[in-house]
Amino acid sequence: MVNETKGLLVVISGPSGAGKGTICKKLMEKNNFWLSVSATTRSPRAGEENAKSYYFLTRDEFEEKIKCNDFLEYAEVYGNLYGTPRSSVMEMIDNGKNVILEIDIQGALKVKEAFPEGVFIFILPPSMEELKNRIIGRGSETPESLMTRFKSAYKEINYVSKYNYAVVNDEVALAVEKIQGILVAEKCRVDRIKEDILDNKEGIVHEQFYD
Repeated sequence: MVNETKGLLVVISGPSGAGKGTICKKLMEKNNFWLSVSATTRSPRAGEENAKSYYFLTRDEFEEKIKCNDFLEYAEVYGNLYGTPRSSVMEMIDNGKNVILEIDIQGALKVKEAFPEGVFIFILPPSMEELKNRIIGRGSETPESLMTRFKSAYKEINYVSKYNYAVVNDEVALAVEKIQGILVAEKCRVDRIKEDILDNKEGIVHEQFYD
């Protein structure tokens, strides 16, 4: 029997307004996935809990972890450092948990350098017009910030070729179904399970022909 014990690292990213957060939430509802908690040097906001919302670190603590290669990726945003802890992600994967990272494109490409065997999925809007409507629909953008986000989205879509898969988020349920299919296929990839196949080939043959 092939033993599929190792989990997958699933990296979800795409332009603002593509619906990444909604898709990740639905995937979490349907599966026994683990959502990676990021570390940051910024102060906690009201209602945020350490180790649940973020791992809140001082800058000195964060920089020490950088020196020790403790992050899969990290970046400085608006004066604060953010990073994905390596040890907790690897521990979950080794224990058979599928781990989801919802991160920006810059972070995703850094993760790919550190962990190329991950599954990298780019979420696309059905059209740029729909993307614009979704961002406007949030009601939180000024005309200037809307234009900035829209220009960024045009640039970000050019990175789609760096990913393993692209999923158009026209309907959330359909997009989630496609990602579920991708993960099933990834679990069956020979390069992920070939050692188990070779170690258990006699048992597989026995099951196939004698049971």
